[in-house]
Amino acid sequence: MTHLRIIFAGTPDFAAHILTALLSAHFVPVAIYTQPDRPAGRGRHLNQSPVKQVAVAHHLPIEQPLKLKDKDVQQILSQYQADLMIVAAYGLILPPAVLEMFPQGCINVHASLLPRWRGAAPIQHAILAGDSQTGISIMQMDAGLDTGKVISLHPCLISDKDTGLTLHDRLSELAAEALIQSLEKLKQGPLNSTAQDNSLATYAHKLNKEMALIDWQKEAETLARQVRAFNAWPVAFTSLNQQPLRIWAARALNHDSQALPGTILEISQQGIDIACGQGVLRLLELQRAGGKRLAVSEFIKGSHSGLEKGLIL
Repeated sequence: MTHLRIIFAGTPDFAAHILTALLSAHFVPVAIYTQPDRPAGRGRHLNQSPVKQVAVAHHLPIEQPLKLKDKDVQQILSQYQADLMIVAAYGLILPPAVLEMFPQGCINVHASLLPRWRGAAPIQHAILAGDSQTGISIMQMDAGLDTGKVISLHPCLISDKDTGLTLHDRLSELAAEALIQSLEKLKQGPLNSTAQDNSLATYAHKLNKEMALIDWQKEAETLARQVRAFNAWPVAFTSLNQQPLRIWAARALNHDSQALPGTILEISQQGIDIACGQGVLRLLELQRAGGKRLAVSEFIKGSHSGLEKGLIL
């Protein structure tokens, strides 16, 4: 098969980067499927998804159904007569009729080494768990949640400085490369795939803001991973004078403390040291409600910071 008719389905930046790479490699989709425009910001103006923005810029046909279960939606999809559907962080479930619609099936680009971290937020959960590596899986989709046969795995190391954002950006680059490799192979013939070992599966549940609340009873190393994982969303936070205090950067220190968890031990240009259930967490970058994101040296200037030694957060 020298020419592939592709439907591309995706929504956020991760998928937009992959779509841009596909276009640069001359894999031009016959149609783009993305989530409907959503209201955002104070004005509640409708926002186009990052994938839609790429599609508009390249004058590609765009479809934005609320769901894919409707017969009329499936009829429109079938009229594109595509060989293959590529899915990357689309956000809609593909019903059996859609999964069976394409001669080459539906391929998913997933940001973990399956079967580890199936689900909605694999990048952040890999950091939260302290994994030393993650990667990209190219997978043949089936009716389950990231349960299909794996076509290829592409590892990526996680450093102790990686945040959810830096790892996301690196994985989006790797995802584009991995997908293009698979498509080049598909042009030559069927792709080999291997069933997942379901006994090794873990699940990366969808993120919410409540998950980002810091529990000072936990170990400092666990909290440092939480701060890294939730940068840039939903951003780890604690409470200061009944107001949320966002923590953008922090690191665990090697020494211990006998103080109550949440107690401010030291305030200096190097950081704000907080006692934890085990160990000490040094806060490095903070943002108060309505304020700017600041390095700790800027945050503590003057008396307006609201922080003082001995205070319990």
